[in-house]
Amino acid sequence: MNQINTQDSRLQPYLGTLQRIVSDMGPQRPFQSSLKSLLRTLAENHHFKRPHLVIFDPETQTLKLSLTHDPTKAQDVEYSPGVGVTGQVFSSGQPVIVPRMKDHPSFLNKAFGRSEEELATLGFICVPVLGPGEEASPREVIGTLSVDTPITDLPSLEGQCRFLQVVAGMIANQAAYLQEEMARQKHMMTQGLIGGDVAENTVQAANIVAASKSMRLVLNQVAQVGPSRATALLRGESGTGKELLAEAIHQASPRRDMPLIKLNCAALPSDLVESELFGYQKGAFTGAVQNKKGLFELAHKGTLFLDEIGELSASAQAKVLRAIQEQEIQRLGSEQTISVDVRLICATHQHLEELVESGSFREDLYYRINVFPVFIPPLRERREDILPVAEHFLKEYAEEYQKSIKRISTPAIDLLTQYHWPGNIRELKNCIERAVLVCDEQVIRTYHMPPSLQTAESTATDSSLSFCEAVAKFEQELLVDALKKARGNMLQAARDLRVSYRIVNYKVKKYGIDAKKFAVSKGRMGR
Repeated sequence: MNQINTQDSRLQPYLGTLQRIVSDMGPQRPFQSSLKSLLRTLAENHHFKRPHLVIFDPETQTLKLSLTHDPTKAQDVEYSPGVGVTGQVFSSGQPVIVPRMKDHPSFLNKAFGRSEEELATLGFICVPVLGPGEEASPREVIGTLSVDTPITDLPSLEGQCRFLQVVAGMIANQAAYLQEEMARQKHMMTQGLIGGDVAENTVQAANIVAASKSMRLVLNQVAQVGPSRATALLRGESGTGKELLAEAIHQASPRRDMPLIKLNCAALPSDLVESELFGYQKGAFTGAVQNKKGLFELAHKGTLFLDEIGELSASAQAKVLRAIQEQEIQRLGSEQTISVDVRLICATHQHLEELVESGSFREDLYYRINVFPVFIPPLRERREDILPVAEHFLKEYAEEYQKSIKRISTPAIDLLTQYHWPGNIRELKNCIERAVLVCDEQVIRTYHMPPSLQTAESTATDSSLSFCEAVAKFEQELLVDALKKARGNMLQAARDLRVSYRIVNYKVKKYGIDAKKFAVSKGRMGR
């Protein structure tokens, strides 16, 4: 009994740490924040020094130090597989215990500048981080987790090593996501989508999710027009997020601390729109029992957003034009002019050029508001945004309705990506909200989706192959086609196939496909 109690007392610190790690790795926590929190917990609970996570970068074939709980030290150190203790652990997939770093002949201290005293008083433990497994297939080593630890007896070091192996197993998914994110960011930098001027000039709005190149260009335009007082015209189909972009423009302007006033010109009868915009004097019409400020006055020194401006009546168009040109308005029933300083943002889903041709929209007003047009592509033309936007809404509604929903299943993702989304972001938002409401599991599945999405059908052909053989053959064909199109770039192939980078990397190795040979396949097509 005493022996059991003694073991329990030794295990208690480890169990407490594991409980804290599980709590910090909640389903709604960003994976990078979770990993940083984990490293901090290891340092605080067990006196580990410099706990750090190293992730393998398939593009450079090096081990890159991505996260550490030592902000004073460099985080961009690279190791080569097989070189040094960290490289040996990665290549072999086996943990290594160094009782005292000073006594280890092959120990390479590339990551941190340790003092002589530290080398003499600290040991080093490094364990592999294995990627998520699939069925009975061997798990791939995707990185390492290591710590500096005070010198102690070998049994204690072995206990610490086993504990770190458990921790490494718990973070497999997060580490794999981080590996994928590293590859994605590197690809985007090479394509000019982040870094340089685009990264500096792109608006980072909390409610705008933009993974596609086209939407990042839109955000770049928003960042360009935001600091000015120029009138912006947001153009795009209904539900593409014009109001959110108007908010982003306002927040990027010097007027961000002043009011942003909004009006949907199609939501009110034409005779009421003018009274809303310009206000009225007491007695101006039946029911006008007191003076009322219009939206132009309320937006003084701020921004006025006019959605569906193509719905304005001819009379309202003339008054809006005067307000833009003269920076003054008149309330209904009053001859007194009121000066206003308003930055105008307009939006429409209509073809204003056709309205100008037909005479239903003033040409001079069109040129006044079309100073800086921003065209927002529909969701069906930026399918890279579908999944991240859906996950954003999933997190939002899971919190609102207090549901413990962790993810969207792969078949449900297929439904989302195959659908044509005539209602754009607004329709996707409603779809996810409905799915969250009806879901009583931890995963959104196809039967939680609206019936309109479940009409998507996949094609199949008869085959004499077994089911498993047919699936494997089909996977290989898809991979080869995607790699040919992407010229051997596995990250781009993953984006085209709408799967994660790590899945493509695993499948390429599973089927023995040489991705490098497709790097020049495009040039050979002309032969």
